[in-house]
Amino acid sequence: MQPERQIMDDHFTPDMFRRVSDNLKDAENIERPSVSFWRDVWRRLKQNKLAMTGLWVIAILALMAIIGPWISGHTYYDQDFTKSNIPPGKQFWFGTDPSGRDMFTRSWYGARISLFIGLMAAFIDFFVGVIYGGISGMKGGRVDNIMMRIAEVLYGVPYLLMVILLMVVMGQGLFTIIIAMTLTGWIPMARLVRGQVLQLKEQEFVHAATALGANTWWILKKHLIPNTMGPILVNVTLTVPTAIFAEATLSFLGLGVPAPMASWGTMTNDGLVSLLVGNIYQLLIPGFLISLTMFAFNVFGDGLRDALDPKLRK
Repeated sequence: MQPERQIMDDHFTPDMFRRVSDNLKDAENIERPSVSFWRDVWRRLKQNKLAMTGLWVIAILALMAIIGPWISGHTYYDQDFTKSNIPPGKQFWFGTDPSGRDMFTRSWYGARISLFIGLMAAFIDFFVGVIYGGISGMKGGRVDNIMMRIAEVLYGVPYLLMVILLMVVMGQGLFTIIIAMTLTGWIPMARLVRGQVLQLKEQEFVHAATALGANTWWILKKHLIPNTMGPILVNVTLTVPTAIFAEATLSFLGLGVPAPMASWGTMTNDGLVSLLVGNIYQLLIPGFLISLTMFAFNVFGDGLRDALDPKLRK
């Protein structure tokens, strides 16, 4: 042992070593700061340029829906037939309709109606669908079968027939349209949540919570619903443009908001009549806004779906 120790001492001398400072210790630190799930989702969403473009478009449309009707200085309801069918220009930025009403003001007032209907429909579908689908999937068995059969019966009722019946009973109006859309619109959300809950309720953490005495509501609120928020949020973002398009379709058929209120659907219907006399701008402006809104929500929903996908997490 002595010769080996002598060789080691000859090989390594004190001047070959130096004391490591605190800065060098920090330089060797390779630990990464912890990132929460939603912060990581936001980071990946920002990397998707198309999705962020859609988000900015939605924000601009919402801002213009708030301040747009006051910018031009005109109202959306005052009629002046001496100024009818004036093309876009300095006085009327989007032109006027056959009744002499400012198209710019009506377009952004219509944005209020269309976005309000879309967001309300998405909120009600989210609230009812999550509760109904969560209970159905958590209970399972006979309760699940009965609840799903009820949902299928409601979903089988023709949508347009339901709208017409509600118009007869409740009268034509904004809230009648919202009720007609949400009366069966929550069913796809309920099916989605039910499917997710059926998968998650067999996981070990749910069995552990059940063994500890947790009730159904606590498990749904604390475990199951938070773990299904990814698909739910994506479905919500896609529900908004669907509801906007449905409202535009109903308004185009004359079942929308009553005059003088304006929505993009009623403006498209009025613009189709004006198209016959060559005023194409009255059709293009609301049609473009509907298309732009649906595009923005769809690309944002797709980007959010990719950001929430754990398989794409880096």
